[in-house]
Amino acid sequence: MTETDPQHGRIAMITGASAGIGRALAVRLAEDGWSVALCSRREEALREVAAEHPALADRLHAYPVDVTDAAESAAVFRAVEEELGEVDTLVLNAGDYDPMPLDDFDPELFRRLIEVNFLGAVNGLHAALPLMRERRRGQILLNASLSAYRGLPQAAPYGASKAAVLNMAEALRPALAGSGVSLRVINPGFVKTRLTEKNRFRMPQLITPEQAAAYIHREIDAAGFEIFFPKRFGWTLKLLRLLPYRWFFSLTRRMVQP
Repeated sequence: MTETDPQHGRIAMITGASAGIGRALAVRLAEDGWSVALCSRREEALREVAAEHPALADRLHAYPVDVTDAAESAAVFRAVEEELGEVDTLVLNAGDYDPMPLDDFDPELFRRLIEVNFLGAVNGLHAALPLMRERRRGQILLNASLSAYRGLPQAAPYGASKAAVLNMAEALRPALAGSGVSLRVINPGFVKTRLTEKNRFRMPQLITPEQAAAYIHREIDAAGFEIFFPKRFGWTLKLLRLLPYRWFFSLTRRMVQP
């Protein structure tokens, strides 16, 4: 698919679509002719997306959902298919984030981020996979993170939740081979959103949600397992995965030492 190809008739469902990457991707797909189900707990914010893009209002459809509720996730997925039609691409993008210095170690933060970032994706898969497998077609994109590659200081709860998403996708993709259903991951680097504004350090190669959406849009129909960006930062972190622990910890200690 090129950036100018019409995609009329295709339907996407995006969780976490009220802000950030999800919102930008929804608008980008709608501009390309897709009908998009925007999903989030914040119904008013979802409706604002269509209001801010009146030319796309007939393609942007708000569906409030709490992704941590498995039954609600399944009910909303069914409602989207009943009202809009068969979902071609499901983007499980809902996410939460807070940094956690060691002195602020908080089990509740781990619990909250795992509920949204990991179990929210599990609930989305549980809702969509049976229907997609039955009709032997469909695509599911799981938004993980470049931080899923290795543990980074002050990101233990977030990184653990995203590493779980990546590990789950790696485990499930072989089982889906030949099923007609494509399971893929999106691994973004730092994206300027209300969540990353909480960081108090310089974020390398920070990009906008619109730039992130452009990366995803460019590869949305590719065959590969992973969409990662920005490329230079992503390759740097991929190389870090290859380092022995002694060298890796020597680098990351510098990130927390005064």
